[in-house]
Amino acid sequence: MPKVKKIPQRQCVGCREMKDKKALLRVVKAPDGTVSLDFGGKKPGRGAYVCHDVACLQKARKTRALERAFDTAIPPEVYDAMEAELRGADGPA
Repeated sequence: MPKVKKIPQRQCVGCREMKDKKALLRVVKAPDGTVSLDFGGKKPGRGAYVCHDVACLQKARKTRALERAFDTAIPPEVYDAMEAELRGADGPA
């Protein structure tokens, strides 16, 4: 019988849906305390996952889900920068 590779699942902090890890975008809190988007999924630090959708990021911002996940306050400028970066990444392909 062929060996079936298990696909890792993660939960979006915005919509709370379980999805394949590759289908989500990692938000990372680096050891120095900075919060940023991790498109490659390899940055060091604590990670939380959000869909490649601005609406999910806005929902996570409204419910303070990322702040709870990272146990730290996140300034509005950081959310705005992440939202702009996400819009830019989803723009013309």
